[in-house]
Amino acid sequence: MNFINKNMLGIALCFLIALPSWILGGFFPIIGGPVFAIIIGMIVTMFIKNSDPLKPGITFTSKKILQLAVIFLGFGMNLSEILESGKQSLPIIISTILVSLIISYVLYRLLKIPSKISVLVGVGSSICGGSAIAATAPVINADDEEIAQAISVIFLFNIIAALIFPTLGGFLKLTNEGFGLFAGTAVNDTSSVTAAASAWDSIHASDTLKLATVVKLTRTLAIIPITLVLALINTKKEKQNSVNISIKNIFPFFILFFVLASVVTTIFNYIAPKYGIIEQYDTFVNIMKTLSKFLIVMAMGAIGFNTNIIKLIKTGGKPIFMGLCCWIGISFVSLFAQHILGIW
Repeated sequence: MNFINKNMLGIALCFLIALPSWILGGFFPIIGGPVFAIIIGMIVTMFIKNSDPLKPGITFTSKKILQLAVIFLGFGMNLSEILESGKQSLPIIISTILVSLIISYVLYRLLKIPSKISVLVGVGSSICGGSAIAATAPVINADDEEIAQAISVIFLFNIIAALIFPTLGGFLKLTNEGFGLFAGTAVNDTSSVTAAASAWDSIHASDTLKLATVVKLTRTLAIIPITLVLALINTKKEKQNSVNISIKNIFPFFILFFVLASVVTTIFNYIAPKYGIIEQYDTFVNIMKTLSKFLIVMAMGAIGFNTNIIKLIKTGGKPIFMGLCCWIGISFVSLFAQHILGIW
């Protein structure tokens, strides 16, 4: 009961922010609900004079509910289908992830960009946008302003990619398979991948959407090793700083539940046809995927509420430049790897 009394107001506010954000995200998928939630959260906080009663629930939403959203994301991951369909794209995916992380590290050193923002932009650019940022942020103890900064950078290049990639692909004379791989590896967020692939399909009367989506989901699996490596690095860093901290306090156990959810989905996908429960299985998966997306929108509302919009704008130049370099690097490597493999 004490937990409810302490957190109820803040959680309720995040839920209220999430509702219109979710609806707006449905109307404008190229922008997405999480971005609307951050913007609305930043606006709402300017009109609330005393936010103390809201803070516990806001913090709970931005931390714990965000982790819960990542766990539920696992229920949309059929590992056998993703690995079977996505194995052709693995060399391209690995190459794009590596180049994005290398670029973000080099710019972090050269431009002295804050380390946590650099990690979030690098991971968000290379893996799967907002979902990767959501999974990585708790591991590196990123604060809400750092998360909002990274999400904003990813959002900017999502929109640009969704708008120009279909035209660019036509100019480069990509095949339908080539564009599906390009969209799946070089566009950050699922909604923008869908928008780019759908635009291509409408222009070329093709069916690249499924391939682009599978490639995107294959990229999402990189969340697992990336977060585990970051947890180990963070633990080592804390010990070097003589901070008494155990692996139990830093290890991202929610990622293990994400893996478990993926395994459960994979098993049920195998046994559902045998027991005639395909419809029930599909319904369950769709509910969990939708719930995951809504909880991410709620968490982004909380993050927006805790973000100073003026500071966000003033400090945005270097992270945007980093995002631009990562985006160009990933796009180039995706196309070059296709050329080397004989796909394009």
